[in-house]
Amino acid sequence: MGAQLRVYKRRIRSVTATKKITKAMEMIAASRIVKAQRRVAASTPYATELTRAVTAVATGSTTKHPLTTEADAPARAAILLITSDRGLAGGYSSNAIKAAEQLTERLRGEGKEVVTYVIGRKGVAYYGFRERKIADSWTGFTDSPTYADAKRAAAPLIEAVTQETAEGGVDELHIVFTEFVSMMTQNPVDSRMLPLSLDTTKEEEGKGEILPLFDFEPSAEDVLDALLPRYVESRIYNALLQAAASEHAARRRAMKSATDNAGDLIKSLSRLANAARQAEITQEISEIVGGASALADATAGSDK
Repeated sequence: MGAQLRVYKRRIRSVTATKKITKAMEMIAASRIVKAQRRVAASTPYATELTRAVTAVATGSTTKHPLTTEADAPARAAILLITSDRGLAGGYSSNAIKAAEQLTERLRGEGKEVVTYVIGRKGVAYYGFRERKIADSWTGFTDSPTYADAKRAAAPLIEAVTQETAEGGVDELHIVFTEFVSMMTQNPVDSRMLPLSLDTTKEEEGKGEILPLFDFEPSAEDVLDALLPRYVESRIYNALLQAAASEHAARRRAMKSATDNAGDLIKSLSRLANAARQAEITQEISEIVGGASALADATAGSDK
């Protein structure tokens, strides 16, 4: 019984140490969510207004441009997948990867060749383990991205969009990331960044809203050329911030679950340890009583 009791005590100490770690990670993630939410809230209006500005310029011109013009027969599409650099965040990265896989299958079903770009070590490891080619990757900043990170990731994507497909360019640009809805809800989404969809503008026209007329200096094409990198960078930056907030929320939830499970396991092990201790004490008492009874019988026999 003594050996079994020692095993239970050792396991309790081990689980208690793990619980302290998961609790600390839960608190760290919770503290970072607030900052991440503020950054999302600060960047979203800029991304939204820039998209509206680009849409307005696009509807006011007839210039063919990668921002607004769809290819007659699109042959290649690029996907930017945003995952995390670190684990212990539940199904955060795996859900985003699954969404990217579904998008890939859908695009291939439409007869398009898919070129994949990946942000985050988890996504890079996923494709590397399966020996699947990725065009480019970036790591080391997913939990706290900056605009410079978004600009670095946007550069090769913008280059691919502006090139002809015969020269390695792409006709479409999609992004897959995890949208932050609330502390408890984060949804993996896929969105087409380019060519820009003008559905919103058409809806506004249907509501009777009068759209302004534009004069372009020096030309509509030059204006769109200037807006293209800003638009892609802002969309990627906002997606990175939403993904970072989602990652912290998923990690906090996963660590809370781990901490609660560790607490339940400690209670269960404590009950088993108490039962083992009681059995050990009972056995010791039985041995003492048995020894005393044997000694009394021996004493009585010697007196006779």
